[in-house]
Amino acid sequence: QVHLVESGGGSAQAGGSLSLSCEVSGSAFRIVAMGWYRQAPGKQRELVAQVTAGGSTDYGDSVKGRFTISRDYAGNPVYLQMNNLKPEDTAVYLCNVRGYSGTISSDIWGQGTQVTVSS
Repeated sequence: QVHLVESGGGSAQAGGSLSLSCEVSGSAFRIVAMGWYRQAPGKQRELVAQVTAGGSTDYGDSVKGRFTISRDYAGNPVYLQMNNLKPEDTAVYLCNVRGYSGTISSDIWGQGTQVTVSS
């Protein structure tokens, strides 16, 4: 069975920094892509950043130039460095991984971690 272990987050003032990490636990899971989404109250879930197994990255428009996603050489865990935080970055951040256990595809979500940015 595959689980996601999230850590980091918390509170910061505007202009500050926070970091998140997410690790896939479970054997024989082939990662296709891994990253972070966020959901603020009353808003739709949106992509923050993701990295593919090949190393390609994708960012939400609102975080480009401020957030950086990276990963260990083996592709797991994945880290999100959040700089120059803004109050509108306040949300629950959810780790997501897409991949395969054998031939079975899976789209797995973490429980989420709160990020709160005060002005």
